Amino acid sequence: MNEEILNEVRRKWSEIGKYKSREDLQTELDFYKKVFDIFQAGDFYYFIFNPALSLIEFVSDSMEQVLGYQKEEFDIQALLGNIHPEDLPRFVDFESTVVDFKQRLPRDKVMKYKSRYNYRLRKKNGEYIRILQQSLTILMDENGAVVRNLVFHTDISDISTNNKMKLSFIGLEGEPSYRDVQPLIKFSKAKEIFTKREKEILRYVIQGFSSERIAEITCCSIHTVRNHRKNILRKSGCRNLNDLLVKATREEWG
Repeated sequence: MNEEILNEVRRKWSEIGKYKSREDLQTELDFYKKVFDIFQAGDFYYFIFNPALSLIEFVSDSMEQVLGYQKEEFDIQALLGNIHPEDLPRFVDFESTVVDFKQRLPRDKVMKYKSRYNYRLRKKNGEYIRILQQSLTILMDENGAVVRNLVFHTDISDISTNNKMKLSFIGLEGEPSYRDVQPLIKFSKAKEIFTKREKEILRYVIQGFSSERIAEITCCSIHTVRNHRKNILRKSGCRNLNDLLVKATREEWG
């Protein structure tokens, strides 16, 4: 896993969280159970997360049914290590945005918002599922620092038809909601993998123009256009035009 990404997400979590002993965890779980109805039902599991320590302190038994791991195998390193490589940079940017959002809220409103977004997570058998992550701050200290979050992971593979990741903040107790929030960009900004000319060719390919027509528009030879198209496929990691169009739509190229 990219150490820079891992260190960044831990740093952001530590900004908003403070350490508190977990001696009262079992008592707090009685409270946590009262907020279960806030979250979407389905195949799900939940865990208690301490952001100051980047520590998963408790995980429900249902995690084993959803992901196939034993509870003792499921820690923050395992979670981050099993996020799909294409989704991990976006995950970190989303988490940075969540931290920033909570830091800007008045203290009395932090526990009135849940963050929500989706990404792909690998099960123990190697299969990826799309999970919906919903997180709610359930404990703060006297200084307003986040002590613990309750996090739900729901398997939405059967109802999600695309790979686009969206971040929302859902207001509770009458607070306004913010949907499809533009995240802070640090890791997920698309790398300039294409040259200026390749990006131009790609835009025409996405629009459905033939190589012959693209050659006319760009005043290039047909041989040059075909070479550009081969390079675009290679750089994008796509095997054919269909794959390229799907990925271009998902990544919002062009």
